[in-house]
Amino acid sequence: MGFGQYMAEELMRELGNRSREFYEFVMPALDMYEDGSDLVILIDLPGFSKQDISLRLLDNILSINAKRQVDKNLNTGSVYFRQRPIHINKKVPLPIKVTEEDQVLGSATYVDGVVTLRIPIPRYSTIPIS
Repeated sequence: MGFGQYMAEELMRELGNRSREFYEFVMPALDMYEDGSDLVILIDLPGFSKQDISLRLLDNILSINAKRQVDKNLNTGSVYFRQRPIHINKKVPLPIKVTEEDQVLGSATYVDGVVTLRIPIPRYSTIPIS
C-alpha cells in the first residue's frame, strides 16, 4: 500500500470516528407531546437491545443511556466508515417537574427500535382565593 492510499484510509477512518461521535452527541431523535394526563416521549434507539437501555427521571431531567456491543470479529478487513453510535448519554429537559413526593412511576415499551415512555403529569392543587 502506498503512502497516499494509507493517508486516504486514515482520513476516512478519522471522519467515520468523528461522525459517530457527532451522532452520539445529537442522538437519539425524540418526540414529546401530551396525551390526556400523560407526557409521552418517543425515543428512537434502533440497534440497541432493550436490556442495554436505561431511563431515569429526576426533577425535570430525563436521562437516556444506551450502549451497544460491537462485535470486533465481524469485520476482519479494513473498516472504512463507522457512524452508528455505540454509546448514547443524553439529558433532556422536560416541560414538567417531578419531585420525590410525587412518587411518579412511568411506563416504557420498546418496539421496532422506538422507546415509548409515558409519564403521568403531576397535578397541582388550586388554591381558592377568599
